[in-house]
Amino acid sequence: MMSRSSQIAAAAIAWAVFVTLALSWVILGDIQTPLPGLPNPGPFVTRGLPVFDVIAQLCAMATVGFLMVAVFLLPNSGKLEGLSVQAVRLASRFAWVWLVCSIIILLATVADINGLPMWNVSPAQVWYFLVEFSQGKALAIQIGLVLVVAMWTSWSLNPIHAAISFGLAIGAIAPVALTGHSASSGPHMLAISSLLLHLVATIMWVGGLIGLTWVGLRGSKRLDAGLVRYSALATWCFVIIAISGVVSGLVRITQFDYLFSQYGFMLSLKASALIVLGLFGYAQRKRLVNNGQGFVKIALLEVFVMVSTVAIAAVLSRTPLPGGDEVYVGQAEVLLSGPMPPEPTWARVLWGWEPNGFGMLVVGLGSVLYGYGVVKLRKRGDAWSWGRTLSWFFGLLIIAWATFGGLGAYSSVMFSLHMISHMMLAMIAPIFLVLGAPMTLALRTLPGPRVPGEISPRKLLNDFLHSGVSKFYTHPAVAGSIFIGSLFAVYFTDIFTFLMMNHIGHAFMEFHFLLSGFLFYYVVVGVDPSPRQLPPIMRMLVLMVALPFHAFFSVALMSSFLIVGEDYFTLLERPYARDFLADQHFGASVSWAMGEIPMLIVVLAIFAQWVKSDMREARRKDRAADRDNDADLEKYNEYLKALSKKNNSQPRS
Repeated sequence: MMSRSSQIAAAAIAWAVFVTLALSWVILGDIQTPLPGLPNPGPFVTRGLPVFDVIAQLCAMATVGFLMVAVFLLPNSGKLEGLSVQAVRLASRFAWVWLVCSIIILLATVADINGLPMWNVSPAQVWYFLVEFSQGKALAIQIGLVLVVAMWTSWSLNPIHAAISFGLAIGAIAPVALTGHSASSGPHMLAISSLLLHLVATIMWVGGLIGLTWVGLRGSKRLDAGLVRYSALATWCFVIIAISGVVSGLVRITQFDYLFSQYGFMLSLKASALIVLGLFGYAQRKRLVNNGQGFVKIALLEVFVMVSTVAIAAVLSRTPLPGGDEVYVGQAEVLLSGPMPPEPTWARVLWGWEPNGFGMLVVGLGSVLYGYGVVKLRKRGDAWSWGRTLSWFFGLLIIAWATFGGLGAYSSVMFSLHMISHMMLAMIAPIFLVLGAPMTLALRTLPGPRVPGEISPRKLLNDFLHSGVSKFYTHPAVAGSIFIGSLFAVYFTDIFTFLMMNHIGHAFMEFHFLLSGFLFYYVVVGVDPSPRQLPPIMRMLVLMVALPFHAFFSVALMSSFLIVGEDYFTLLERPYARDFLADQHFGASVSWAMGEIPMLIVVLAIFAQWVKSDMREARRKDRAADRDNDADLEKYNEYLKALSKKNNSQPRS
C-alpha cells in the first residue's frame, strides 16, 4: 500500500499532467494539428513533449528539494542521519526519473524535428541532433549531469557529496536556459540570463517546499528549524522570480498588442498565478509564525498551486512568440543580436549602454547580496569598513561600464574597445572587488550551525576556502599562469573567433577574464581568508613577475601582422574603422599603456596592508606588555645585564 506522501506525489504529478494537457489542447490545439501531406510525428510526440517536460521539471524540483532538506534545511550534527538519509535516497529516485524523462524529451524532440514517430528515430538522426543543434548539446549536458547526480546520491551519504550533488542538480537546469524562446529573443544574453535566474529560483523555491512538506508529513521535530531557514530563502526566490519574469516578459512582449496574443495570455496567466502564490505564501507563513501549526495543510495547497504554475510555464515555453521569431536583416545583426551601433564617439563610449545579460546579472546580484550583507551586519551592531563597501561597488561600476555600458556596447564591434573592456574586467575591476572582502562578509553573514557540528552554509564556505582545491588554485604560480596564460591562449589562437561567433561564448569570455583576474588579485592583495597567506614582500614579487608578461603580450600583439578574429570582424561589415590591423595595434598599445595602472593600484594596496600589519603587530605587543608588565622587555634587559656582567668579569689581556 502506498504511503501518504507517495499518494500525494502521485496526485500532484497527475494534476500537473492534466493541467498541461488541458492548456496544451486549448492553447496549442491548432498549432499542433498537422497539415495534410506533411510529416506527422503523432500525438505521442506533439502532446507528450510538454507532459514529459513538466514531469522532468517536477522531478528536478524534487531532486533539488530533497537534497536541500538533507544538507541545508534540517539541522544535522555533521553527518546525515534519520530523515536526512531518507531525503538523499528520495532525491536519487527522482533524479533517475528525471534522467528517463530527459532522454524521452531528447528522442521526442528529434522525432518532432524529423516528423517521425519516436520509435522510428534512428541513432544517426539522434547523433546529428546532438552534434549540430544547440538544443541537442544542451540536452546532452543536462542528461550527463543528471546521471552523475542519480548515481552519486545512490551510493554516497557523505554530506559534502550531497552538497556537491545539489550544486550539480542546479547546474543541470542551466542548459535549458540556452534553448527555446530565450535563444531567439531580442537581446539574447539578457533573455538567457533572466530565464536562468527564473528557473533556478523557481526550482529552489518549489523544491524546498516539496521537501519540507514531506518532512511535515513525517512528523519531524526538526521541521520548525527548517521552516525558519526556508522562509528567508523563499523570500529571496520570489523576488528573483518576479524581477526575472518581468525582464523576460519585456524582452518578448515588445508591443502592447502582443499582450492579447496566445503567448501574452499564457504569460499573464503565469504572472497572476505567481502573484497569488506569493501573497498566499506570505499570509500563510505569517499565520504559521503566529500559531506554529497547520503547515502541512497550507503547504499541500501551495504545492498544488505551484505545480499548476509549472504546467502553465511548460505550455508557455511551446507557445509561439507574438509576431514570430525576430528576423534579422544582416549577418551583423545576427552576431550582435541587434543593429550595428553608430560610429563610436567619446560620449557614446562613456555614457551609452546596451543590455547585456552577463553584466547585469553580475552587477545586480553583486549589489544586492553585498548590500544585504552590510545592512545585516549593521543591524546587529557589527562594524564594516566603508572603504571596503566603496571599493566593492566601484568595482561593480567598472564591470557595468565594460559590459552593458558604452564600452560594452562596442566591445563586440571593435577590437580596440574590446581590449579596453578586457582590461577593465581582468585587471582593474577585480582589484576593487577583492579589496571589498566579499568572502569575509559572507562568512560573517551566512547562517551558522544551529546545533554543534552542523555543516552550515558558513562552514561549507569556510571549508572550501581552506580546501585542497582552493590551496591549489591560490598558489601564485597557478593563479598567475591562468591570469597571463589565458591572454595568449585566447588571442593567439582561433579561440577568440570561436567565442565571438556566439553570444554564450562572448559571455563565457567575459566571465573567464573577470574570474581569472579576481583569482590573481585574491592571491596578491586579497584580505579574505585564504589557505596561502603570503607576506607583503612575496606579494610584491608575484606582482613584479606576472605583470611584465602582460606587457610582453601587448607588445607581441602590437608587432603582429595577423588580424585576431579576422573572420568575425569581416562578417560584421562595420561601416567605420575598416582597417582591422590599425584598430588591433591601437587596442594593443592601449593595453600596454594601461598596464601601469593596475600595478600602481596594487603597489599602493600592498603598501597600505603592510603598514596596517605592522600597526596591528605593534598594538598586539603593546597589549601583551600591558598584561604582563613588559615581561619580555624585562627579560631582555636582564639578558643584557648578565652579558655585560660576564664581559666585565673576564680578565683583560
